[in-house]
Amino acid sequence: QVQLMESGGGLVQAGGSLRLSCVASRSIFSFTSMGWYRRAPGKQRELVATITTGGNPNYADSVKGRFTISRDNAQNAVYLQMDSLKPEDTAVYYCNVNRFDGTWRVDWGQGTQVTVSS
Repeated sequence: QVQLMESGGGLVQAGGSLRLSCVASRSIFSFTSMGWYRRAPGKQRELVATITTGGNPNYADSVKGRFTISRDNAQNAVYLQMDSLKPEDTAVYYCNVNRFDGTWRVDWGQGTQVTVSS
């Protein structure tokens, strides 16, 4: 199992920015993809952004142009830069890893709260 530690959440006003970090307990070089999901109150967990081993990003339509995902293999980390935040971005954000070690596995972090006030 891979341990994932998220940080960077908090309270911010609409239009502001936050940067989420997720550090893995071991090398991420071989991970097929890493990403961020979120769950807002009363809603299902949804994809925010993912990034492949090759650095190809994928974004939910709701965050395109505002959020940027990146990964640093040397730091075993993935980041989510969130700009122009809106109240509807309020949610618990979870780091995610998809990897293959003979079988497909998915790992999740504990989550970090992001609250955007209007």
